[in-house]
Amino acid sequence: MTARTTVPGSWADSPNPTILVSRTAAPGSRLPRRRAMARLRSDQYIIINAIVIMLANLTASLNLLGVYGTPAAWAAGAIPAALIGIACALAGRSALLRLWWQLLLLAIAQFVIGPVIALPHTTIARVIPTLDTIAQGAAATIGAFKYIIAIEPAVGTGSGDLMALWTIVLWATFLSGVFAFSTNPLLSLPSLAIVLVNLAACAALGTSSGFHPVVIGVLIALTMLIWMSWRMRLLEANRLLAAVLITALATIGAGGAAFAIDGQRQVLRDHYDPPLSPYDYTSPLSGLRSYVKDHKDDKLLTVTGLPAGTPVRLAVMDRFDGSVWNLSDSSAAFGSSDYRRVGDTIDGDRTDRSGSKLKSTPFTATFTVHNGLGDVWLPTAGEASSVSFGSSDLSQSFYYNAGTDSALLSSGLDSGLTYVEHGRLTEQPNAQQITDADAAPISQPKAQDVPDSVESAATSFAGGETKGGAAAQKLADKLKENGWFSHGLQGDYPSLPGHGAYRIDLLLNGSAMVGDSEQYASAMALMARDLGLPSRVVMGFLPKDSDGSISDERTTVRDDGTTSIDFTGNDIDAWVEIRLDGYGWVAFYPTPKETKIPNDDQNLTPPNPQTLVRQPPVPLQDPLREQNRTTSQTNIGGSDANANTTAFWRMFQLIAGRVALYGSPLWIALIIVGAILLFKTILLRRARGRGSPGMRIAQGWRWLCMLAAQCGTPVSGTRREQSRMLADRFSLSAETLDDLGRRADRATFSGEDTDERTAADYWTDVDRVRQAMLRSLPKRQAVIARLSVRGLFTDPVDSIVHEDSPHKPDKPDKPDKTAKPNKPRKGFIHTVFHTHTMQGAS
Repeated sequence: MTARTTVPGSWADSPNPTILVSRTAAPGSRLPRRRAMARLRSDQYIIINAIVIMLANLTASLNLLGVYGTPAAWAAGAIPAALIGIACALAGRSALLRLWWQLLLLAIAQFVIGPVIALPHTTIARVIPTLDTIAQGAAATIGAFKYIIAIEPAVGTGSGDLMALWTIVLWATFLSGVFAFSTNPLLSLPSLAIVLVNLAACAALGTSSGFHPVVIGVLIALTMLIWMSWRMRLLEANRLLAAVLITALATIGAGGAAFAIDGQRQVLRDHYDPPLSPYDYTSPLSGLRSYVKDHKDDKLLTVTGLPAGTPVRLAVMDRFDGSVWNLSDSSAAFGSSDYRRVGDTIDGDRTDRSGSKLKSTPFTATFTVHNGLGDVWLPTAGEASSVSFGSSDLSQSFYYNAGTDSALLSSGLDSGLTYVEHGRLTEQPNAQQITDADAAPISQPKAQDVPDSVESAATSFAGGETKGGAAAQKLADKLKENGWFSHGLQGDYPSLPGHGAYRIDLLLNGSAMVGDSEQYASAMALMARDLGLPSRVVMGFLPKDSDGSISDERTTVRDDGTTSIDFTGNDIDAWVEIRLDGYGWVAFYPTPKETKIPNDDQNLTPPNPQTLVRQPPVPLQDPLREQNRTTSQTNIGGSDANANTTAFWRMFQLIAGRVALYGSPLWIALIIVGAILLFKTILLRRARGRGSPGMRIAQGWRWLCMLAAQCGTPVSGTRREQSRMLADRFSLSAETLDDLGRRADRATFSGEDTDERTAADYWTDVDRVRQAMLRSLPKRQAVIARLSVRGLFTDPVDSIVHEDSPHKPDKPDKPDKTAKPNKPRKGFIHTVFHTHTMQGAS
């Protein structure tokens, strides 16, 4: 079928008429069936792409499973986020839901659905969001990232911290899905990059051990490699065996190399400085005697559910500066004052130096604080696995030190405070096991300004013992044997308070070895340090009898079998812990019996260490302890406190600023907008300057038609009909558009040579018309048109060819009913990047 356009003055007057060939399906053709099969295959491809993208992003987010503690907590945030993210990406396949509707759906998912899942306690019936839900969810969108870094795993799901997992999985799945559903296989490559970014982000926010990091990394790489090969049609049946073999070898090599690497994964949590400084608090041990003086018989603490005879800790100190024992910072001793906020659970599987777990017994105890115990040191027992207050405010001010098994409440202890601790009690070794045990050296701050009497007393009391446990036991026994007990209160034998260098020298080298647990614990800890034994001082409650010894009889058993004990001010005591190989920190009690009270008729002079036979020191020197010097002072006020406060706020502002800058979802939207504008600019420049002059003129007309489609008014038919539609819909000059259409027809079909100047002038007119089209639109619609990608991946022009005759220009609104659509064209991107196969518009 041959047709010639006879419009007067058109390019048809030239001796090169066009010949349009229409290929229609013959009766009984299988074309409808083939189209149905093609649609079915397309749907199958979409399902496969969606499944691969979801599984890849969920697998990458498994690095956060250890942060949230349980698979159920992780699944509650990750799986719904992945489903919604892939659904939003699929919505972009519909022209009605593209871009702005997608962003609206994502905003609803981020700030409404996510908070409902992460903060169910703020909703109505755990389903309907409230204003509090939306407000807290918006704050947690940024705050959750800082929260999971600052808090030791597992953080649980009680403070909106699931918003971090929700945000990462939602946006990673959506962005990778948008590229994965592209018809161009090359545009699927960014999906791989986004999945890898998701993997890296979750690894950085996760734990140092991670969740099977080697397996996850290899699995994601393998899955994405096979998927990309399938998308780009690089998988061939005759090369399947070779591909499987190469993939298997690569997997083995990657996994083997990962296992061979020695080292610990670096995570953000390891580089986060805790906002709590031990120098903000005075020495807990300095206040021991005041409890005995002011609250000797007052009930300060009630504990139920704790096994009989269990000590309760208040504070642990390992830094001696010559005046007091206090907490050290993490630069002076590993884990000594590493008080961190913790979540619903506390990671605390204690192991010895060989890696074997220490034997322990679980317990659940309820603590009730009474009037008089008003400091910040929170009583706990054993090794806590969780501490619950029933109040989010108290949980926010709770800090726990897993290295010393001690806790504090920065808001302070109030009368009536009740909390529940779930924990484990480590089994203590017997006397023979202690005697046979060696010391387990660790890094500790060097004791400063230690009096000479400590060295001489340590050497004589230890008696030449070479085993760390035996030497420690000798120190405790000698102090109890040679010492006398007195609090130095009214009516007691004189005994000065304090535990600094002067007071310890007076205890060991004075006329009378008299004191209470404050002095004896300090003296033993200093003597142990002199012998090279890792030591620290613990202050807490002991269930004491009249002699001051630990007694199970203090604990009463209720009718329901629950144990209960009341601690008074007289029960507050200090003791020493020595780290022994295979047993961890072992408690020693060097204080004499409280009934061993001196009087003036007794000889209270301790044995003179100078008259004893000097034994060689035990070879238990810690090579690190001489190199670790504490540079900070005991006083908390003055320049030290100001410097710590300034450093903290500077670090806080830096971390908060970076999280707000790089973690805001607004950046994702801005990046998407910028990428679209940059991509369209590149395509426009290529269309204007790539190919022959005639081809560039044809591209100019296509840009006008594509802009019309992006404005929501697509055009169809011949270029003459298209020019009339453009003139009517955008109130433009019909003569100008008709002229542009005729020039495009001549350049495309006439066969005449077109020079560069003609193409440049044509594009100048096209740019002028494009600007006029955008100015004719409302501002909002013009912005949408600039960001629209319609026509980039599909032909923006609905071209139609008639069976019997071409479109008649005088009746554009009455197309022939026999018209059939041409075979779908390649998208505009394909045309721009493959100019040698570009076809002209009809």
